[in-house]
Amino acid sequence: MLKLKIVSPEKVEFDGEVQSVFVPGTSGKFEILNDHAPIISSLEKGIVEYVLAGGERKQLEIMGGFVEVQKNKVSVCVEIVES
Repeated sequence: MLKLKIVSPEKVEFDGEVQSVFVPGTSGKFEILNDHAPIISSLEKGIVEYVLAGGERKQLEIMGGFVEVQKNKVSVCVEIVES
C-alpha cells in the first residue's frame, strides 16, 4: 500500500492509504505503485486518480502542482479546479 497525501492551498484534500495513483505529469500521465522509485515531478492541468484499498476509484481535477514519491509515501501539492 501507498500512503497518499493530497494538499491544496486551502486544505488537505485526502490523507490515507491507496493501491495506486495516476498523475498528469508534464511529460505525460504516469502511474505510481508500491515500491516506486523516488521521484519529484511537476504536474500539469488534468486529473489525479487514485484507487482506495477497497478498489474504489476517486478523481480530482487539478490546475497543476507537484508530486513527490519516497519510500511508499506520495505527497501531492496541487491547485484544485473549482466546480
